[in-house]
Amino acid sequence: MNKIVKRGLILLAVISLIISCKKSSAYEEETADAKIAADTISSSAAVEKEGSARKFIRTADIKFKVKNVTKSTYTIENITNKFDGFVTYTNLQSTIIDEFETKISLDSTLQTIRYNVENDITIRVPNKRLDTVIKSIAKQIDFLDYRIIKADDVSLKMLSNQLSQTRSTSNEKRIEKAIDTKGKKINDIMEAENTLANKKEQNDNAKLENLSIEDQVNFSTLTIKIYQNESVKQEIIASTKDSNYYKPNIGIRILDSLKSGWYVLLNIIVLLFEIWWLLLVAIGAYFLYKKYIKK
Repeated sequence: MNKIVKRGLILLAVISLIISCKKSSAYEEETADAKIAADTISSSAAVEKEGSARKFIRTADIKFKVKNVTKSTYTIENITNKFDGFVTYTNLQSTIIDEFETKISLDSTLQTIRYNVENDITIRVPNKRLDTVIKSIAKQIDFLDYRIIKADDVSLKMLSNQLSQTRSTSNEKRIEKAIDTKGKKINDIMEAENTLANKKEQNDNAKLENLSIEDQVNFSTLTIKIYQNESVKQEIIASTKDSNYYKPNIGIRILDSLKSGWYVLLNIIVLLFEIWWLLLVAIGAYFLYKKYIKK
């Protein structure tokens, strides 16, 4: 009896060891797959170094397949919020590929719908956290279609706008001074005022453009397109009865026909009484024809 117990314990230990090894192997494979996916779409393209004067607008376009679009959408939105980003656009939709019905009984029909689910998402995240966000999103990838990461250097454009602002401000001050000290004729004053307004508008436009560029530099734009395998939805619905089902029985239909025929006969009799003058004209015309024309 003791030998049997010992053998059972040894067998149980071996089975437990095999199961734990398989779980460990599966976990390592999943971890490796996630790491490969993260490494595949991650990029350190044009990351500004500390103290660098260069400014980059970084954008990323990624398309990949996921296991479940709805769940991955929620995950991506949570990741975005976690890293101080925000969602600017999301379009989750299902597209029907085919739809048909199969009658399975007198009162039941099987409805089958084949459809695709996809979502287009646009998010904005702090520039320095773009790679972290991409690596976090990579865990959702089942198959990667493409990933495009761009970095546009806008340092010179921002410097140009700043110099333009400085020149415009200097011109404004000179024009204002000229208006106050030398402006005498109304036409000269109006022309100077218009010139001043144009300079201020140029200054404002340069300032607004720089603010827009700074916003794009500080927050990178990530455009994501996700999809999943074709899905099938089946549902049993009540069968729609044809028009013959709702017709009355033959006895009622015959009785209705007799009534309808009787009403038709009455209408004919009434019509004959209504056109009595036409009958008289016809009879008179007949006798005239027979008496004169036929002879």
